[in-house]
Amino acid sequence: MPNWGGGAKCGACDKSVYHAEEIQCNGRSFHKTCFYCMACRKALDSTTVAAHESEIYCKTCYGRKYGPKGIGYGQGAGCLSTDTGEHLGLDLQHSPKPARPSTPTNPSKFAKKFGDVEKCPRCGKSVYAAEKIMGGGKPWHKTCFRCAFCGKSLESTNVTDKDGEIYCKVCYAKNFGPKGIGFGGLTQVEKKE
Repeated sequence: MPNWGGGAKCGACDKSVYHAEEIQCNGRSFHKTCFYCMACRKALDSTTVAAHESEIYCKTCYGRKYGPKGIGYGQGAGCLSTDTGEHLGLDLQHSPKPARPSTPTNPSKFAKKFGDVEKCPRCGKSVYAAEKIMGGGKPWHKTCFRCAFCGKSLESTNVTDKDGEIYCKVCYAKNFGPKGIGFGGLTQVEKKE
């Protein structure tokens, strides 16, 4: 028997959905105007939709409602969101405790496993591999790898070191290089006066 009433029924409004205005998700059809998040009412498309049984959500609301909970999953100290999840029927204030602490409780165990972390000579803080630049045989933070006199950012091509400190070549030559006529010190004109 033919379907005289049009296309399939919309999963949101239960009205007929015609091919020109149809969006399919999880085997169900929706009008383009009805294809929005069931929690925050944000318009969805094929890249932002997350389906759960007969419900459709944006990825953010889906994660809040059905994703993992607790510290490290957007509900703890590292999260800047002030969303309480009330519109999703969630109580995020009483999220479960993490299985283990997020920071090592015994630094000596950490040091034994990964070795002692080198310290930056400029600021005295730990230097990790992702931010490490070697200069003068010592590890430096990228932000601390600057000339001690002028503060200019340094690179391997323009760095010189003396007594555990690093300098740009210009400041090094000016302060520790040879002095006198022809070496950036007094000129012939200045000497005569």
